[in-house]
This record gives sequence, C-alpha cells and structure tokens, in this order.
Amino acid sequence: MCLNLDRGVIFLLVLKYSLVISILCACLGFTAIINAYPEEPPIKAMTFAKVQDVSLYYEIHGGGEPILLIHGGLSHAGYWRAQIDDLARDYLVIAVDSRGHGRSSLSNKPITYKLLANDFLVLLDKLNIQSTNILGWSDGGIIALELAIREPQRLKKIIAYGANFHPKGVQPNVAENSRFREFLTRASRDYHAMSPEPNRWSVFLENITNMWTTEPNFSDLELQSITVPTLVLGGQQEEAIYPEHIEELSKKIPNSKLIMMPQNWTLRHARETRKI
Repeated sequence: MCLNLDRGVIFLLVLKYSLVISILCACLGFTAIINAYPEEPPIKAMTFAKVQDVSLYYEIHGGGEPILLIHGGLSHAGYWRAQIDDLARDYLVIAVDSRGHGRSSLSNKPITYKLLANDFLVLLDKLNIQSTNILGWSDGGIIALELAIREPQRLKKIIAYGANFHPKGVQPNVAENSRFREFLTRASRDYHAMSPEPNRWSVFLENITNMWTTEPNFSDLELQSITVPTLVLGGQQEEAIYPEHIEELSKKIPNSKLIMMPQNWTLRHARETRKI
C-alpha cells in the first residue's frame, strides 16, 4: 500500500494514532476494539528459516497443492486464522510472517516490495516448492503482483485483494479512518508481544510507512505482461484503496477476474472467513 501524502506527515499521523489509541485501550479497558480481530492461531509448529539477512517465521498446514498466504503491512500470519483450517483441507498452506512482522526479524535494510518478494522466493526454494498459488492481502497482494511480473513460472494462480499498483490508488485520508486506527492499535500491541526486537517498533513503523509513501509503481507494460491467472478482489467501500483503482488494476491485467464485494474489505477479511 502507498499513501499519497508527504511521508513525514503520514509517519507522524500513524505513530500518533498507534501510541494514543494503545494507551487509551490499556487505560480505559477498550477491549472491544482489540477483540474485533481474531487472536493469533494456536502454534502447531514454530518454524524459522534463515532467508537472506533475516529469520522468517512460517507455518505449514494441511497437504496437497501449495498456497502461500501473504499478509498485509504491519500485520502477521495470525490474521489468516479464519482461513487456514478451511484451506488446509485441500491445500498445503504456508503462512509466513514477512520480514520485520510478527515473529520474523528486522534487518537494517530498507523494506521494499522487491525485497519482500525476494524473501518469499528464497523461502520457497528452501521448502523445495517450485510453483505455488498465492493469496495476498494489501501488501501481500502487491507482492503477489511483483512475483507474477518477475517470476511467473513460480506461480500457479494469484488472488490480490486490497492491493494498489500506484500511489494514486490510496485514499489520502486513510490514516484518519477509524478502522485503520483500530488496526494500528492491534499492530502495535502484536509487535511488542511477538517481535524478537520489540524496542524497534518506531523503526519498523517508519520503514513500512516509507515503503507505503513511495511504492508500488507498476507500469502498464508490467501489468499487461502478467500471464498468471489472477483474481483481483476488492470492496465497494474500501477503507484504503479507491474502488475505481482496484477495477483499473483488473483491466490492466490480461484475462484477470474481478470481484468487488459490497462492503469494505481491506481490513475485514479476518472476520469474514466464509465469504473469503
């Protein structure tokens, strides 16, 4: 995701809301906001892989054709809890905490979508998976598009939902959206509870915010080059991405399918397991 505002302003807004709302929730007992999202799934096996300059946490569930679940920015694999058990009945589900997220470590390299995509390629190599499906939400959807452009032979099909392909696709007031502020509350709490480096929250937040304010920048030619079967998923009342931008994304990808849900979906999937 990318915010079409000055990166310093966005970072201060995001940091302000993440700190203030966390303090209010702790002091006033506003547990309803926190509990709006599911808790992280029971850990069946804590597994880490050395990938480039970081240690990535991942889980594998079920069996069959592989499907890689890539979460959005500032979140973690626990956001897929509502989908994992159902998907694991038919697929080999690989749920990963991206670098710096969840239990995975954070290096000093600036986080970019290309770097994150490279991490997943290395992880797939370590798991001896030659080709996989991808279900990507927000930043995860952007990573799926990055891989579809660069390494189409490694992918079977992709679902990209809540994803933008250019900064112009993000609504400029997203940092003031109430659901986004709820999400930041959860993100801050989870980071401090799960990260191997909990004291680096502000560094991590600035890193992700910088990526959001400058990326992605897929050209028409790059999107038109995608041959991987693609489902573009969005909502008609998206909190972050303009619905028109999501529709435009689908039009730029040859033979892609588009589903626009009647509600807001960028931050909603964790509670809407059956519809997903």
